[in-house]
Amino acid sequence: MQNMTATYHKYNLNFKVPSGTSRGVLKIKETWFIILNYGGRKGIGECGILRGLSIDDRPDYESQLQFTCKNIDKGLDWLLAENIEFPSIQIGLEIAFKSLEAENEFDIFPSAFTKGEATIPINGLIWMGTEAFMKAQIKEKIEAGFSCIKMKIGAIDFETELSLLKSIRNNFSENDIELRVDANGAFTPKDALEKLKRLSQYQLHSIEQPIKQGQFEAMAKLCEMTPLPIALDEELIGVFTKTQKEAVLNTIKPQYIILKPSFIGGFKGSGEWISLAEKQNINWWITSALESNVGLNAIAQYTYLKQNNMPQGLGTGSLFTNNFDAPLEVKNGTLQYNINKDWKFKI
Repeated sequence: MQNMTATYHKYNLNFKVPSGTSRGVLKIKETWFIILNYGGRKGIGECGILRGLSIDDRPDYESQLQFTCKNIDKGLDWLLAENIEFPSIQIGLEIAFKSLEAENEFDIFPSAFTKGEATIPINGLIWMGTEAFMKAQIKEKIEAGFSCIKMKIGAIDFETELSLLKSIRNNFSENDIELRVDANGAFTPKDALEKLKRLSQYQLHSIEQPIKQGQFEAMAKLCEMTPLPIALDEELIGVFTKTQKEAVLNTIKPQYIILKPSFIGGFKGSGEWISLAEKQNINWWITSALESNVGLNAIAQYTYLKQNNMPQGLGTGSLFTNNFDAPLEVKNGTLQYNINKDWKFKI
């Protein structure tokens, strides 16, 4: 596409409250935007990199963005192939090109969701922290109408985490609240099965990534013996080709996979994982990864089209002090699009 130009811009999102993960506490989330200009039209895409976790957290990240913008006239397919090892740039490109074609630059997958006529069920996320902090979050999510709660575990004492789950189950049955936990690879292959047995007494929906990725044999054995459904998350990061994806699923045979489009090659990469998983009767859901409202909006719109009725992991962007005003709202445990609210995007 001759005469198309592209620029990239860095933007730091500031957390309202420092957020605890198994890898430490996050205060700032760096993100990058690709802005396209063509024939008087504009396209906006977000490259949602997460330092320390994204496979494309590399020293040459910015120079790859530079190269991508310089060669923007080569077209989307060529650019996606050139960015095979940079999944967050791939999704930024996909969003930007969709945005350029759209009537409204933020309405990239028009549907009943973007018309405000349909909602997406989502899980309420409980961040790691002290027992009191986690308890307060759980209370808040239940009062806000969530019927599915996801709790990050692995950063505080395991016995304390079990007592938190027990206190939820003492007040809410499996029918009242669906409970998911995310270990972020915190267990060892040696202690994982025993911990899964102890967790399973609280009627959990699933556990994400009980052990660190890359331990195929140990993970396959866990998935075979587990009393609790296992969902692969980080395991999908850095798996670039269709053959490699097939091998992961064939070897490990998980109960679920979790798709973070910013980490696994955008919409194209997610679509490949979905079709391979469905062939093996492996269920899945989609999760955002601390993108701004620009990336979240695109991922939510894509997710709605997939018509998967499980609660999805779509955060609201309400974690940041300097996010962009957007029509996305959370009500009664669902993500909704308020057509009476306007976008305010400025970088």
